[in-house]
Amino acid sequence: MKAIIFNGSLERRTQSTSGQISDYFSERLKILGIQTDIFTLADSGIPLFDVTLTKTPLAVERMTQMFTDADLHIWLAPLYHGSIPGVMKNCLDWLEVTASRYEPYLTDKTVGLVCWADGLQAMQGINAMDSIAKSLRAWPLPFSVPVVRSSLFASGNPTEISDFYSGKFDKLISIATTKKIETTTINHS
Repeated sequence: MKAIIFNGSLERRTQSTSGQISDYFSERLKILGIQTDIFTLADSGIPLFDVTLTKTPLAVERMTQMFTDADLHIWLAPLYHGSIPGVMKNCLDWLEVTASRYEPYLTDKTVGLVCWADGLQAMQGINAMDSIAKSLRAWPLPFSVPVVRSSLFASGNPTEISDFYSGKFDKLISIATTKKIETTTINHS
């Protein structure tokens, strides 16, 4: 099984919220023996979506290959003004280049969703990602993790995920990997 962690934030700091969450998921998935890549939007070079281009940009080709090769996706996004960052949506819009494939977009990919906010509105970002994932023919998990950022880290340790959220992240991983194993078994039977 291959997994991709889609870091939809433009944070570049090594100890950023998105970086720490990405690393948490990456470490946990690797412990389970799952090949894992982190796609960091800030480092991707994805241009603005432009359907009039005659050639697909190289960065988009690389991103598309990573996204379509992965069986499991974990999408991470901060909430900005009621939704996910526009650059994250722009990146997902580029999956339109797969429209003519036998299995276009993210057909039958499992997607786990995590969104964080400074207040209690992170579910708005989850709902946006859920809608996008379904539009791309993926299967968003019925369990997602909306995060209140002030409670994300352990008290007194700004680099350690709190027990509360590590429990939720671990549950998301458990559901995602169990669902994917069951789906793979059913498809290959």
